[in-house]
Order: sequence, then C-alpha cells, then structure tokens
Amino acid sequence: MQITTIEPFLSWLRSVRKRTRAIAAAIPADGLEWRPYDTAFSAGDLIRHIAATERWMYVENVLGRPSRYPGHGSELAAGRDAVLGFLDDRHRESIELLATLSPERIAAPCKTVAGAEIPVALLLRLMVEHEIHHRGQLYSLAGQLGVERPPLFGLTEREVRDASSPAR
Repeated sequence: MQITTIEPFLSWLRSVRKRTRAIAAAIPADGLEWRPYDTAFSAGDLIRHIAATERWMYVENVLGRPSRYPGHGSELAAGRDAVLGFLDDRHRESIELLATLSPERIAAPCKTVAGAEIPVALLLRLMVEHEIHHRGQLYSLAGQLGVERPPLFGLTEREVRDASSPAR
C-alpha cells in the first residue's frame, strides 16, 4: 500500500485492528498470562505490546518525537477486561493522532527508535506489519490454549477447502 494521504491508511489500520481485536477477545481470562516457556510472551504481553508499540513508539516517531515505549508488562493493564481496554484505548489515541498527519508529513522523513531515518509512510506500513506478526503469535497461543480461533477473513480453512474445486 502506498500511503500519500492518511484516511485510506487509517481505514486499513482499523480493519487490521478489528481482526487483531477478535483473536485478542477470544483469549480466556485464565489463559491470558499463560506462556509456553519462561521467556515467551503471554497473550496478555502480546496484546499490551501491540498497543504500547503502536501508541508510544510508532505514533510518537511518525510525529517526529522519540519513542516512549514502556514495555509490555501487566503493570500497564492486568486482567482480561483491562488488557482489552488498554488495547482499545491506545488504538483510539493513535487514530486521533495519526488523523492529523498531512500529505507533506507522510512523505517526510522520521527517525525510528533504532535511529534510522526513513519516510513516515514506510514507518506506518512497518507498524501494521508489526501488529500482523504479533497477531499470528496470538493465534498460535490461542491454539495452544485450546481456544476456538475466529477465521481471519470470514472462512475457516476447512470451509475454503469445502468450497473449492479439487486440485488437478
């Protein structure tokens, strides 16, 4: 996606978040902080990380400000309702701030948390790729927890197979 104005990007970002929110909401309260091994992120960690990096790293950087990423720990939000609220609230703040971006700002360079100078448009795309990467991890953790996972684009794999012609 080439980003030259903000509204088409925000529409895409909202649709990506809708799918991320669906898998986040599928994680049961008693599985939120479970991790498959000691150093792994829990689903709660992943959800807090998605929210915190979007709002306090990516959005700050595209606005020309340094990262304020606070981490992903339960001190940011503890418990299923609080974690989902944290995800929703940080996204709402991010959308409001991103909506102020002019075409000139989108084309301008910004500095990433790593110190690289790249166009704002590129960092916006990287923000979405980052979320999608972690959403995949949420799907994997949900499967390990035995949670029924919502289909990503409306059909499950079995439904796609059933609706398809046999391969030749």
